[in-house]
Amino acid sequence: MTPRISRRTVIAGAAAAAAAGPLIDPAAAGAHTGANRTWDLTVLGTSDTHGNVYNWDYYRDAEYDDSAHNDIGVAKVATLVNQIRAERRGKATVVLDAGDTIQGTPLATYYAKQEPITTTGETHPMARAMNVIDYDAVTLGNHEFNYGIPLLRLWIRQLGFPALAANAVDARTGLPAFTPFVVKKVSLGRGAPTLRLGILGLTNPGVAIWDRANVEGILRFEDLVKTARKWVPIMRRLFGADIVLVSAHGGDSGESSYGPELPNENPTALIAEQVPGIDAILFGHAHREVVERFVTNKVTGEQVLLTEPSRWGQRVSRMDFTLSRGHGRWRIDSKHSTMLNTNTVVEDPAVVAAVRAQHAKTVTYVNQVVATSVVELSAVESRYKDTPILDYINKVQTDTVTAALAGGSYAGLPVLSIAAPFSRTARFPAGQVKIKDVAGLYIYDNTLEAVVLTGAEVKAYLEYSAKYFVTLAPGAPVDPNTISDPAVPDYNYDTLSGVTYDIDISRPVGDRITRLERDGVPVDPAAQFVVAVNNYRRSGGGNFPGIVKAQVYNAQQEIRQLLIDWAQARGVIDPADFYVENWRLVRAGVPVF
Repeated sequence: MTPRISRRTVIAGAAAAAAAGPLIDPAAAGAHTGANRTWDLTVLGTSDTHGNVYNWDYYRDAEYDDSAHNDIGVAKVATLVNQIRAERRGKATVVLDAGDTIQGTPLATYYAKQEPITTTGETHPMARAMNVIDYDAVTLGNHEFNYGIPLLRLWIRQLGFPALAANAVDARTGLPAFTPFVVKKVSLGRGAPTLRLGILGLTNPGVAIWDRANVEGILRFEDLVKTARKWVPIMRRLFGADIVLVSAHGGDSGESSYGPELPNENPTALIAEQVPGIDAILFGHAHREVVERFVTNKVTGEQVLLTEPSRWGQRVSRMDFTLSRGHGRWRIDSKHSTMLNTNTVVEDPAVVAAVRAQHAKTVTYVNQVVATSVVELSAVESRYKDTPILDYINKVQTDTVTAALAGGSYAGLPVLSIAAPFSRTARFPAGQVKIKDVAGLYIYDNTLEAVVLTGAEVKAYLEYSAKYFVTLAPGAPVDPNTISDPAVPDYNYDTLSGVTYDIDISRPVGDRITRLERDGVPVDPAAQFVVAVNNYRRSGGGNFPGIVKAQVYNAQQEIRQLLIDWAQARGVIDPADFYVENWRLVRAGVPVF
């Protein structure tokens, strides 16, 4: 049955639909019936573009390239979109994005932190680029909330199309905080009856953890399955949607990285399975390439089409629907999806021109020299070896927290620090170190926090990270490329400074941390430590144990900027100032490397 909703909620939905064009009277639409005729609709989709406009690697200051020779950026997306629109001239082509748009590159960071659009009034580069493409709608991803709600709302106002997030509600009123859906009047071609296309946007509930400081007490993030179950009948029955598409920022694995305390992080397949009335889902968040997946809806038996277009503008999903009409209703006769690769086209000159000045300013910024390194430092081995470049992060974090707590009630506690290898390609060259080198070491916009852990909690934390190494029997060959689980991102291999320990990968998971000491003395399980950690991990990201606690330090300082400031203040980066080899991989007590 259709759920009960307040008049204000209906008005909010009506405003969303009206923004896309007037609704059509079903009786009038049915008057244009053509016997045995079919029409087609194409929907193009992107997701997780993460601030990539140009095919450019700001950390290398060069054109982007990887081992698979992928290209990136919405400038290349635009070329593919233009090609499909030209191919289908006179027919309907809809373009959607499933979120994580305004964070992820120095370009995006520059206009959030160095020259924030909330201060300058400048149009965000991702608004410029996406407006040139003329998207039909974008869903808010979790990273849209990284820079605070004021910047997010300004970016939304700069867009020439709706930004959707039905499950983000006002914490005080329970009403949608953003546009929940649109119902667009779509022309399928000459002589075709009008199609009413409903597009429902769903964002990720993990925002409540990952950006708690920005949304707590302001927004609430509801379950994606329940939200879809609420809005899909409203879109169909009250707003006359003939076809319903969902644009969801959540993967299809059915699992979460943060445990059961919040709604599921990756429920896209569950939405398709449990919510009737959905025809197809464009999804993102997991950065996977899912060309075509069909999920059977348990209520109707209908096949729901799912697709995910990788990340960074590397791919564009193309969904094609064949439609017919009878008895005044539209019917989908067939649907399938394919994947387009942006490395097959050049960048669209209109998008390039729209963002050229902002790109140039960002390139100039990231090439500023901040210090001189006495030797080259690299993160290529940081997953499985204690490397000086990660100790650089730990040194800055430890110094910052120690200075902040001086003279206070926690000043007497030892300060430990957590760091992880975010990028295997990160390096400080011998000689001049630029902002792009530091940004390449710490590629996320995390802030620094600190909590108090016991010795037992420190060991449990390290055991959790150690579980990601494969079990290696004594005498077995060692391959650095396979010593860690290839399915686990490098940023889960957390290390701690301030204690000394071995990770014995010949032992079972949960019993791998041996020789856990501080200053040569075994760590007392009851001892207390202040632990410096990034806000993502402290808020529950990765579901590491014991770390979700009240902070004893939280000055909202971005770690990447602290690393830059430390280098600028000293002018020299010398491992002798911070490198302490305090952990190692062993087998039965014998070092692996």
